[in-house]
Amino acid sequence: MTAPPPRRPLILASVMVALFMVSIESTIVSTAMPQIAGRLGDLHLYSWVFAAFLLTQTAMTVVFGKLADIYGRRPVMLAGIGIFLVGSLLCGLAWSIPSLIVFRLVQGIGAGAVLPVAQTVVGDLYSAQERGKVQGWLASVWGLSSVLGPLAGGIIVERASWPWIFWINLPIGVLAAIGFARFLRETVVRERRPVDVVGAALLTLTVAALMAAVTDPGTPLSLVSAAVFLPALAGFLWWERRAADPVLDIALWARQAIATNNLVVFLGGAALIGLTTFLPMYVQGVLGRSALTAGFALTMTVLGWPVGAAVGARSFGRLGLRGCLLLGAALMPVGAVAFVLLGPGSSPVLAGAGSFVIGLGMGFLNTAAVVMVQEVVGWSQRGSATASAIFSRNLGSALGAAVLGGVLNLSLSRSLAGGMESESLRRLLEGGGGAVADAAVRTALDGALHLTFWAVLALSLGCLVVGFLVPPVVMRPRVPVAAPAD
Repeated sequence: MTAPPPRRPLILASVMVALFMVSIESTIVSTAMPQIAGRLGDLHLYSWVFAAFLLTQTAMTVVFGKLADIYGRRPVMLAGIGIFLVGSLLCGLAWSIPSLIVFRLVQGIGAGAVLPVAQTVVGDLYSAQERGKVQGWLASVWGLSSVLGPLAGGIIVERASWPWIFWINLPIGVLAAIGFARFLRETVVRERRPVDVVGAALLTLTVAALMAAVTDPGTPLSLVSAAVFLPALAGFLWWERRAADPVLDIALWARQAIATNNLVVFLGGAALIGLTTFLPMYVQGVLGRSALTAGFALTMTVLGWPVGAAVGARSFGRLGLRGCLLLGAALMPVGAVAFVLLGPGSSPVLAGAGSFVIGLGMGFLNTAAVVMVQEVVGWSQRGSATASAIFSRNLGSALGAAVLGGVLNLSLSRSLAGGMESESLRRLLEGGGGAVADAAVRTALDGALHLTFWAVLALSLGCLVVGFLVPPVVMRPRVPVAAPAD
């Protein structure tokens, strides 16, 4: 095909709606979760609401990327949207934090299809030069959701019923599914290849065991999970080297450009989740501000992201893909310093400024990383390569949420030894800025969250150091080879 197909704008619009469904879910849940945890109880499982979603999303990203290479993009995308909507419906029906965690696992499976396949569709339809600009459009979706998500989250929690935090996805997902079903017509011949079910199961077991081991260190669950992790990892690597068509192609991942890029986005994802998971808790629990204020402090991250993506896309020709990635990696620790400087008397403006800079850095970094991994492979591996980058970022987020949640739990357990203090902490989070809590409880929460912010700074510095190992990748002028039929 030598000319852009007329359906490209309509397909791109469908991609943006699907991404909006996933992105607004992230900002709404992050904003509303302190109140949800306060109402449902089991605060010690707080981080698992995020980690469960990331667990299945991370494990299934690689699986769905491979399936998209085998069966095409459209059926995998439609299946992912359907699963995500079922999970959203169930989350709104949750009666406790454990049940919410289970339903978030389902939701994460759907997200594991939507995100990599959406990026792969863009890689199919647009050349590298065009893709930089399109990535800016995709990043703007996260910016829009960052504005609407916290606002909707705050209003829903304070004025309506919290299940609507999840049910708001239903009409959005239906609209996206209609767009893909109507406009995406693939002409690529698909060959029948075996699906590596065993590899996918072992990968899920490996990631789950690792996360459980680091989330609550020292508990019986963590000890059992640690014992399962190494055999599961060894079994997964053994199987993948012998599988006819492995779910995770080790040779593909071993390429220098892909391996180093994936490590950069892994560390970036771990740093980012520390911000999105725990900043709302700090603003509400320590600074004593409302859920709406906490949401808008967090909003600055996903406002900075599209700005960084748009500017980075226009800088590909001048700075190169590697230069844009390094610039983004350098901005990450600059933003993280703001969170280390936060104190009980700080203004939320400082938190918002740090969030914006980290978002700006992720915009540069993530846009360059996705285009780089797509440029070093052909169509038949583009789904897997794109999924590898998203898998790495999500794995970083999953492990980051687990590790930082473990740090928070350990610190709080040492500071709040009695049930009375734990109950005060629960009331503090449930009531937001209106709660009158014991000063000792607020101080304990401040100290515990500061440990997570120091970890975010360390992860950001590691992201920058690894960025210098990424080799230059030259953008190839190419016409898309997998496009919808006219």
